[in-house]
Amino acid sequence: MKAWPLALILCSPLADAQTQSADLPPAPTPNIVKFPGGVVVEQGTPGAMPLSLDDAIARGEKRNLQMLLAVQNERMVRGQVLTAENSLLPSLTAKGAIEAQQINLAAEGFKGSSLAEFPLPPGFIFNEIVEVNTASAQMSLNQQLFNVPAYYLYRSAQQASKAANFTTLNQEDAVVLSVGTQYLLALADASQITNAQALEKADEVAYEQAKASHEAGVGTNLDELRARVQLQTQQQALINDENAFAKDKIALNRLIGLPVDQEIKLTDAAPYGEFAQLPLDDAKKLAYERRKDLLSLQAQLEVAVKARKAVRAERLPVLSFDGYYGVLGEIGSLYHGVFTATGKVSVPVFEEAQLRGEREVADAQMIGLRQQIGSLRVTIEQQIRSAMLDVQSSNDLVKVAKSNVDLATQELQDATDRFSAGVDDNLPVVQAQATLAAAQSTLVNTLYQYNQSKLQLARNTGVVESQYKVYLGR
Repeated sequence: MKAWPLALILCSPLADAQTQSADLPPAPTPNIVKFPGGVVVEQGTPGAMPLSLDDAIARGEKRNLQMLLAVQNERMVRGQVLTAENSLLPSLTAKGAIEAQQINLAAEGFKGSSLAEFPLPPGFIFNEIVEVNTASAQMSLNQQLFNVPAYYLYRSAQQASKAANFTTLNQEDAVVLSVGTQYLLALADASQITNAQALEKADEVAYEQAKASHEAGVGTNLDELRARVQLQTQQQALINDENAFAKDKIALNRLIGLPVDQEIKLTDAAPYGEFAQLPLDDAKKLAYERRKDLLSLQAQLEVAVKARKAVRAERLPVLSFDGYYGVLGEIGSLYHGVFTATGKVSVPVFEEAQLRGEREVADAQMIGLRQQIGSLRVTIEQQIRSAMLDVQSSNDLVKVAKSNVDLATQELQDATDRFSAGVDDNLPVVQAQATLAAAQSTLVNTLYQYNQSKLQLARNTGVVESQYKVYLGR
């Protein structure tokens, strides 16, 4: 082999990549699998994925199944709007054709003997079988010049698109509430695990102390057994808390579109901040302006109103134009222009039952939507009042639970000191540990309820998607 081809190969980019591949990290394995139809499935990645509350909500808004379905529904409605709009636009169609025909004139009743009375040139031969090859090209136009029902149906479709958009935004608020609530629940589970682990270590120390005292002859077997039971009880509580935490993380993964086997690490702590509530009238006014379900119903009412106008306009005449222009001729011969123009007026004459039936349906839809809107406004006030009561009561419960934890901690410390000094047995210690465990669990639960009630209040006022951080005090 010659030297210069080998030199070219060694100097090529491929050779450089091969010689440097040993010094480069391996290419990452893609964790996105795409299926036909645009369906994307994300695969799990090794290691724990750090996940903040903001990241979880952002993922939920993009990957939650209900959110994806709402987006596709809005897309479908937009397609229907374009279909309704097309009925108002001119329809222009181009067409070309080449036609080959073979005609039997004798079969059509035209024979050569019928030409005997006409002077024919010498040698003329009449062919009963005729071949005709033609070519044509034409441009067709169809336009609705005056069609009031079609116009109102188009306006109705526009309002339907607006209603679909509000439905998508309402689903987005629901996703934010669900993801935020599940994240807070997982944080509460993590706090329960931390408290259980601390109590387990304290129970281990108490058990070792009771065992040493028993072996030294200054303690009783009952103290050792009691301490061991308390330790094992706390170990059971820790196992239950870890199991609940693992299941709640799986549920969180499902809400935000992560694989169920994807390990996540919650990077945020459970927030706590005093929340200054809006006055009831201000909260109601804000909800009436921002609640997407209410806005969606109002848009649906506009859809029904426009549909009702379209039904009333069906009694009016419809004026349309239809025609075409083109050329037609025998192939290889002359071509000539051809056209047709048709103006048409359609007036319903005897469709009274159908028109009245459609009007009854449209009226029923409008009345039903107005009733739903009125009921929803009352429901919104009820939801806001209930959420405000939950926020106030859960905030008070958090304050009381914090005080109970401090008192239970002091009680446990006093009981432990008395047992260490030999003044008392370890029964008060065990009781104080159980009291502290219950107080810590209550604090975690009430803090979760407080944050969840604030999220619910934000949802009820229609601002959870944009102001959940403000409501949580983050």
